[in-house]
Amino acid sequence: MASGDESPIFEDDESPPGSLVRMTDLVAVWDVALSDGIHRIEFEHGTTSGKRVVYVDGKEEIRREWMFKLVGKETFCVGAAKTKATINIDAISGFAYEYTLEINGKSLKKYMENRSKTTNTWVLHLDGEDLRVVLEKDTMDVWCNGKKMETAGEFVDDGTETHFSVGSHECYIKAVSSGKRREGIIHTLIVDNREIPEVPQ
Repeated sequence: MASGDESPIFEDDESPPGSLVRMTDLVAVWDVALSDGIHRIEFEHGTTSGKRVVYVDGKEEIRREWMFKLVGKETFCVGAAKTKATINIDAISGFAYEYTLEINGKSLKKYMENRSKTTNTWVLHLDGEDLRVVLEKDTMDVWCNGKKMETAGEFVDDGTETHFSVGSHECYIKAVSSGKRREGIIHTLIVDNREIPEVPQ
């Protein structure tokens, strides 16, 4: 391979995977955790062709050809809740570019920091399947593997319980006061009378 040549070498009858054929100008990839799952955002930017392509979970969302202005923004939606995402394209020097992702108007870092305060996430294995359960604390919506669950809230002696089912399994999220102002309310997922540990986001 010649110096500066970034094309992969495939021997014999090998051919590149479909994603390499498709994404020859791939410049950025982000994994974004939303309530309905973790979404992969990929961005192609052809600085000689003026091409801009945005993929969300492998599906093309935006394609622009022959864009003469190489800097700017591309805005699109991600996930079941149609969360607004924007890729910012900024020139940093000469022909070098910086690509940043914003979710709901916040940098990805700020969004994820805020999200860790407004959601709880649990990962568990049930009936041979990996499950990701997310509680949105502001709305009390519960998501399981990308689907918003039907829930029923109930007041109990020491707090509240939000009940839902996953297959034949009875689940609920118990909310109790920590007794400490800084900690606020503690949410715990119970599946078949077993506490599931929370995963940091």
